[in-house]
This record gives sequence, C-alpha cells and structure tokens, in this order.
Amino acid sequence: MLGLEPVVFLRATPPFHALPEGMFDEAVRALEVGFYPAGMRLVEAGGAPLEHLYVIRTGSVRIDRDGETLQVLEEGETFGYTSLLTRRATLDVVVEQDLLAYRLPRSQFERLLTDASFAGHFAVGMAARLRSSLQHSPVATFQVDLSQGVGQLVRRPAVWIGAGATVGEAARLMRGERVSSVLVRTDPPGIVTDRDFRLRVLAAGLGPKTLVTEVASQPVATVPAATPIFEAWRSLLESGVHHLAVARGAEIVGVVTANDLLRCSAQGPLPMLRAVDLLAGRERLAGHAQRVAEMASSLLGGGLEATTVAGFVARLDDALLRKLIGWAEAELGPAPAPYAWLLFGSEGRMEQTLLTDQDHALAFADEGAGARSWYQALADRVGHDLEAAGFPRCPGGRMASRWLGSVSEWRAQIADAIERRPADAAIFFDYRRGAGALELSPLDAELARARRERLFVRRLAKGALTFAPPARLLLRDASRVDLKLQGIAPIVYLARCYAVEVGTHARGTLERLDAARAAGLMGEGTHADVTEAFRFLLGLRLRVQLRMLAEREPVTSEVTVASLSPLERHRLKDSFRAIKRWQDKAAFHYQPELL
Repeated sequence: MLGLEPVVFLRATPPFHALPEGMFDEAVRALEVGFYPAGMRLVEAGGAPLEHLYVIRTGSVRIDRDGETLQVLEEGETFGYTSLLTRRATLDVVVEQDLLAYRLPRSQFERLLTDASFAGHFAVGMAARLRSSLQHSPVATFQVDLSQGVGQLVRRPAVWIGAGATVGEAARLMRGERVSSVLVRTDPPGIVTDRDFRLRVLAAGLGPKTLVTEVASQPVATVPAATPIFEAWRSLLESGVHHLAVARGAEIVGVVTANDLLRCSAQGPLPMLRAVDLLAGRERLAGHAQRVAEMASSLLGGGLEATTVAGFVARLDDALLRKLIGWAEAELGPAPAPYAWLLFGSEGRMEQTLLTDQDHALAFADEGAGARSWYQALADRVGHDLEAAGFPRCPGGRMASRWLGSVSEWRAQIADAIERRPADAAIFFDYRRGAGALELSPLDAELARARRERLFVRRLAKGALTFAPPARLLLRDASRVDLKLQGIAPIVYLARCYAVEVGTHARGTLERLDAARAAGLMGEGTHADVTEAFRFLLGLRLRVQLRMLAEREPVTSEVTVASLSPLERHRLKDSFRAIKRWQDKAAFHYQPELL
C-alpha cells in the first residue's frame, strides 16, 4: 500500500488531477515505485517497448534519437506513453540523474484511456496536445463563459412592426414593450432604434408621421444564436452598431444590445471602449495600462484564446489612439494635408496582449512637406499622451516623434532598406494604419516589389533563423527561458518570410501561416504543430505576465522553468521542438548558409 505522499503528488499531476474519483483510486492501487541509477538505459530504439507509464517524482531522464538528445524530462513529467500507444520503441530513454518514478502498468493505462480528458493529454499529435494544454493553467476568474452562445443572453422575443408604420407608432410600441429597438417587417428585415430616433428623426427635423422605413437600418445585423459571446462583441466593435438580431435557423428569435453584452463583464472590451470614448481629458489617462491588464485577465479567464484577447486589446488601443489624435487636432487645428499614423510590431500584427513599448510612425502627403512642424507637434503630443496612458517610450526611438516623413520619403526609405538592409526592412511588412486617411498604396507597392526579389527573401530568412529555441532543448529547473525571443519571435519572423514569398497581405502570424500552407510551403502536420505552438506560447506568456503583475514584479517575457507547472514545462518543450523542426525545413528551403 502506497503512503499518502505519492497519492497527493499524483493527484496534483496532470492528467491524473482530472480523473474521476473511482478511476483515480483504481490507478493508485495499481501504482508501483521504481528507483533507477544515473546512466541506466530504460529502453532502446528498436528493442522491447516499455510496459509502464512513468511519472517522474525526482531526478531526470534523457530522450535520445540516434545519439542526439531531443529533450530532458524532469519532476512531474511522464514518459513511456509512446511505447504503450504504438507498442514500439522508437527512442532511447536514459536516466540522467538518479530517478525515483511512479509507474503504471499497461493494462491500467489502457483502462484510464477510456477517460477523454486523460486520453487527450497523451494525444499522439503534437498540435492536439498543445491545443488542450493551457486549460488547466490558473487565471483570474470570470463570471461568464465567453465561449457560450449569445443566444443565452436573449431574454424575450423580438418586437416587430409593419413596414407601413410611422415613426410615432414605432416609438409608442417601444415605450409600451420597454425595449430600445423594433424590427421592421421588410425584405430583408430592418431595425429602428431609439438612437435612430435621436439622430435620424429629431436631429433631421422629421416628424412622427415619417414612415419607419425611411429611418430604419436594413438589413439588420444578425448573428446565429450559437455565436460565442466574444464573437458577438467583435461584431459590435467592427460594425459600430448597438443592436444585434439573434437567429436560430431562418428565424430571428430576439435582439441583444450592447448593454446586454456589457453586463457580461465590467472588464470586457465594450465597457473599456465606452470608458475610452468618455475620456474627458489627459488627467484620466493614468491607470489605463492596469485596466487593460485586468481586461486581458478577465477575457483569458473567460475561456478566450490569447490570440483573441490580443485582437480586443488592439481594437482598444486603436480607439485610444483616435481619441488622443482627436485631442491633438483640436489643439493644433486641421491637418495641412492627409496623413496616416502607422503601427508596427505586435501592435501592427494585432498580437499585443499587454501594453508594451510604443512602436509607430507618421506619414503625410507630399503636399504637407512645407508644414512639417504641424505633424511634428501632432506626433509629440500623441506620443506624450500614450506614455501617460502606460505605453513606455521605445528605447530605440522608433516613434512618430522621431520617425515621420512624406510619402515620397517613406517610399525611398523602404526601397533602400529592401535593397541594402533586409533586417531593417522586415518591420515594414508588419505595418497597418492606426488612424488617418492618407492613401498608402505607394508604400504597399514598394513592399510588393520585395517578393519578386528572391535574394531579399533569403536574406530576410537568414535573419529570422538567428532567433531559435534553446540549444538542444535542454531545460533545467534552474533555467530561464525568454518566451518572446526564443519562442514567439522565431515563429513570427519566419512566418513573415513566408508571407513575403507567397505575396499575401496578411499581417497576423496565424493568417500568414495559413497562407504558407495554402501555397504549399508548409505541410499540414508542420502547419498544425507550429500554429498550436504559437497559440500556446502567446497564451503562456500572457499568463506568466499576468502573474508578474499580480505579484507586483517587473513584467518581462522571461520565465524560470521551475515556476511552470509540469504540464506547462512539457508543452513548452513540445513547442520548441515544433519550432526547431520547422526551422530545419525552412533552412533547407532558403539555404541561408550560401549567402
């Protein structure tokens, strides 16, 4: 009979932590304890497969293939499941530090595989393992599951009115039903809201006898009832409307409002956007960064992926930028000529999860060159306000206050970088417009030229491949890993190379990976593994940074391996292996060593 300590340890170790009580008790009764000295070879490729699942209590084992170390497994990690699932020994397993392990016989392991959660942990595909791995990581709690269908927010049937009704009749119906909108029976259906009455009726000097069809919006914005709440948020943000019709099949069953979605979370994107819209002055900018972190924590705790959270953060940052530019223009007067505020880096790719250094520039029409001081004043004011809101100044000076020029100047700078400085040119491929109406097609044309320059793409790849996971993937408990530079950046930079080569205009890393797969540059397996590695690393980094904020530590991308859970450590190694394999294939494709 095992003592209490192994039982407690096993219960805290994924995937045993999620087993039903009866199955866990059965597993404990079958558990054995083994001691293995350093240097002992537990299994050899091509030999007899392992007949147990091993859970490491202390010590470590080394996984080798053809004399090359693939990874080192440590406390809380498991091995042997590949032998158990395939009934073959494909790798060498060597004890590196004296090993104490708990082991489970094959028969009991196969019995536990009937539990979906347990089986999912040992999914053969790396992508599948990574996809499910972060669900057990602790995050701040959230009241509503944001992945649930928006149909659950519908509290009553939709209120309808005929196409021949007047505005007065619609207003009386809304008052009687105590709703803020009515649907109009037109083909396709329309909607009229209390906001329409203010802006399209009263403000336009129309009377109550005006036909409702003259002021209604058609067609009404509609989402299926199964649409996740966070997707409904996104629809409202992108469309600018305040009401969404909810349909089941071909039938509209109700209407949800911005207020309905606001009630889902006081820290969601809609209340944050409203708070930005209501900012009365610069004195209210302090604390913005903390509120963004709280929103990110709430959304992550509500079940959203880090990539989705990043999209909401980007929209919030865009709204704040437009507010700050509006203040500056009110003080400086109208712009002498059209301009565009350009966003770069993670903000340009819409992959920023917490506020980081400012990374932006300003481009203005050639006819505004004589009024450069106006654009300089705009950049100075907005940059100062962003800093007050919690965006640190860029240490390298890559900010609009120091990085502004006419379209012709920008085009020349991009062309020069593509021809002579590929490393400096890389950032331009991530840019997007943050504000302003300047026509940017001349810049896009210059960037498009790069994909016809095979030598440039190879040079770009050579720079991208200098960012790599830790050597040989040997992660020790005392090791520190930079999740950004050693994990996220290698994927981002290589995905950018593929995007340039295939000619896609996609800015986001996941969209670029999709384009590479569609063009045949990535196989399905590689695409799946790298995609899930990126999702995992972005999510892990956000979780780690939120923990740092909660503990009032400086926020960085570095993490001590010992601070991660066994599951996080194992999946981190999976992610690094996926990146390394992809980089090896990319190096063969681009052959940077020949440059």
